[in-house]
Amino acid sequence: MKQILFYLKVSRPGLWFATLWLYLLPTGGMTAIWSDPIFWLGFVYCTFPLNLLVYGWNDIVDREIDAKNPRKDSFLFGARGTEVQLAKLWLPIVLVQIVFLPMFLYLDRLPMFLLLLGLIGINWAYNLPIKGLRSRPPFELLCQIGYLLVVPLSVLLNDTASIQPMTYCYLLLFAFQSHLIGEVMDIEPDIASGRRTTATVIGMRKTKLLIIGIVTVEVAILIFYFKAYIFGGMLGLGLCWFIADLFLIYKTNQYTLGQMKFFGFASNAVAFVTMTYVWYSGCLL
Repeated sequence: MKQILFYLKVSRPGLWFATLWLYLLPTGGMTAIWSDPIFWLGFVYCTFPLNLLVYGWNDIVDREIDAKNPRKDSFLFGARGTEVQLAKLWLPIVLVQIVFLPMFLYLDRLPMFLLLLGLIGINWAYNLPIKGLRSRPPFELLCQIGYLLVVPLSVLLNDTASIQPMTYCYLLLFAFQSHLIGEVMDIEPDIASGRRTTATVIGMRKTKLLIIGIVTVEVAILIFYFKAYIFGGMLGLGLCWFIADLFLIYKTNQYTLGQMKFFGFASNAVAFVTMTYVWYSGCLL
């Protein structure tokens, strides 16, 4: 049971909403799809299995950095594995992929092969032990493109229409924003360990300003391109929070562990609301 809980922490259940949000997006409004076992096959994969691959791979190469990170050892932000645990983590990662990936390949063959190759390739480039892009800013942000591959995975498995290019632009900006928020939370342990990220290079204030700029563009896309006034208004409230956070509340002070956990739970609640609204309204399709 202890080992199972460790694997679950590695997969970061507190961040599953991101991959589920992307998986569900192309199926917006398609209630009939709920009776399709292939839909649920992909849904389950985008929880524990996919996130075990993505975050477990990263945990293996970032063991020393994570050992100094107060956010670790939680279901929200990931495990703090021992050297022995992380050395053996490859086995469950591979075994879980073997359960799902052959079925995906059987269903869609060449397109799925190319998609999975891209997913694994991006994770490989990000997690190279010495020259990995995770420590070569700003290229660690570009690697967030890997998350967007969940969308065509859903399109292939569920035989839905492809989403429009502007939706991908919005999703990529959101992925940049989310990654930068994580870098802000990790800025002190990253500096202490000598890790280079966009946040450690340009500093907390400029990183928060960058987040504000990205979210401003997101809100503009939602309101002026998609005419998604309700969803754009929701994100607009988030923009107001980011502005207040930088200029009035926390400024450039480091968040406490309790505050970071609160933000984690709050982001999951917001993700559930927005995912439900976007799915039913189809405002991004």
